[in-house]
Amino acid sequence: MNKNKKILITGTSGFIGFSLALNLLKKGHKILGYDSINDYYDVNLKLSRNKILKKFKNFSFIKGELENQKKLNKNVLSFKPEIIIHLAAQAGVRYSLDVPKKYISSNIIGTFNIIEIAHKIKVKHLLIASSSSVYGANKQSAFKETDKTDTQLSIYAATKKSTESIAHSYSSLWKIPITMLRFFTVYGPWGRPDMAYFKFTNAIIKNKKIDVYNGGEMYRDFTYIDDVTKSIELLINKIPSQNKKSNYKNDSLSNVAPYRIINIGNQKKVYLKDFISALEKKLNKKAKKNNMSMQKGDVKKTLSNTNLLYQIIKYKPKVNYINGISTFVEWYKKYYK
Repeated sequence: MNKNKKILITGTSGFIGFSLALNLLKKGHKILGYDSINDYYDVNLKLSRNKILKKFKNFSFIKGELENQKKLNKNVLSFKPEIIIHLAAQAGVRYSLDVPKKYISSNIIGTFNIIEIAHKIKVKHLLIASSSSVYGANKQSAFKETDKTDTQLSIYAATKKSTESIAHSYSSLWKIPITMLRFFTVYGPWGRPDMAYFKFTNAIIKNKKIDVYNGGEMYRDFTYIDDVTKSIELLINKIPSQNKKSNYKNDSLSNVAPYRIINIGNQKKVYLKDFISALEKKLNKKAKKNNMSMQKGDVKKTLSNTNLLYQIIKYKPKVNYINGISTFVEWYKKYYK
């Protein structure tokens, strides 16, 4: 991205939103951050992230819920972004079992309002966060964007799949260029305290037991945060077009809309037991384990096929989980000292 752009990023007090905004601000882009700063997890962590972003003169921030269409429209219309990157969502598979209504409101209605405004201002490119959880009970060894995704196992995953469908219909009707980003277990410094690696680190340091589901017999495609932000940044100018014939193999580009789905993952299957061992080694402390059965809504494995991502941006996430854990633990100790 050569020319500095005006970009709306939703969820800038969240993990990926903050990390992406910071990256783009350092490159001189003008960012409007939008976030409700809800209390789903430690608000102080969200405020700390926000404080860092507020040091940049090319950053402005609105605290608000995306469900409030009137407030959203007023602020976005006055900012007039060329690009919208919609990362705000109610996250977490487990929490969606307890309060499903929150997910319908935040993820579906909030996303609908963003798509509506993108249509209204004729945005050049709308990028929306989806999730690897949409693959659900899919049995493929590595999930491809063109695989069937009809078997979501949690309300969280179902809301993400719903937003993909709504985005596709809008893209088809109004020719809005939309890229859906399916993230695979993003981790790293400034991460989310509700995620396993964060909870494990906290518990091991405090000599508390960690909950290990399915006896640790699970695999995850762990994707380091810097790889994710770099991928999104490179995708900003890769605008899906209905008019051009795709030269990419197994492209997920819709045949009726300027709409594409892209996996952002590390393309490596990491055994949960190995991940815990790497944490123990870095913390120089053994974890006390509380072995639990598989929990509702969870999947045994996730693994991405990121060939399409590489074809489009000539970049592949590459940070090894051992290095990623090391950097996370160093950040954690410094932040919580």
